[in-house]
Amino acid sequence: MPQGRYRVSDPEDGTPLGEERFQCAPGPAGWRYTGTLTGPDGAQLSSTDLTLDAIGRPIRVELRAGGWQFRGAALDGLTWVRMAADGSAADEGNARASTFSGPSPGFLVAVARLLGPGRDPAGDRPRTAQLQLVTVTPPALGPRTRLERWTHLGSETHPTDLRPLVVDAYEVTDLETGERRQVHLAGDVVLAAPGVELLALDSPPSTFDPRDPAGGPGPT
Repeated sequence: MPQGRYRVSDPEDGTPLGEERFQCAPGPAGWRYTGTLTGPDGAQLSSTDLTLDAIGRPIRVELRAGGWQFRGAALDGLTWVRMAADGSAADEGNARASTFSGPSPGFLVAVARLLGPGRDPAGDRPRTAQLQLVTVTPPALGPRTRLERWTHLGSETHPTDLRPLVVDAYEVTDLETGERRQVHLAGDVVLAAPGVELLALDSPPSTFDPRDPAGGPGPT
């Protein structure tokens, strides 16, 4: 079960937002990620609890920030409820979308999980997917739908003392603005992405490769 810390900053201007302490691991349901973001002054800003099933669908999403909480899951597309922390002022919503995205680095792993293996089974082209996302934004945790295209650029294998480390690179294109960015993942850990820096990791990442006995459930 990897545990570690990410430094999180504004991907537009680099303003430091804080550090997220996280842990994640494959499990009976598929994969779970929990993280707590602490601001530069030490105050807790938000928390994330995300569970995916064996093929990457969100079966439980819970976010807390700014006196609000957000809960969602894959049901008739995506279904969610947003409410004040005391349970009042609840708003429900539904969208025909693939998965949730949000401020935590764990959501990058969740979106990539839906993309599956790196090559298109119909040929030797990189695997590409166009995904409708429901993005949840702090501090009010308001949801909005967005369209992104994810393209797997390739994998590199790096030797380590325990086992080879496979790093996957993705190009992510915001289809509303045309903005492009790159995301680098090793299993279920983000190594680099705009606004995300891995500061510490206490054990190797888990992998979704079914051929790896140390990993978690593999993609379909």
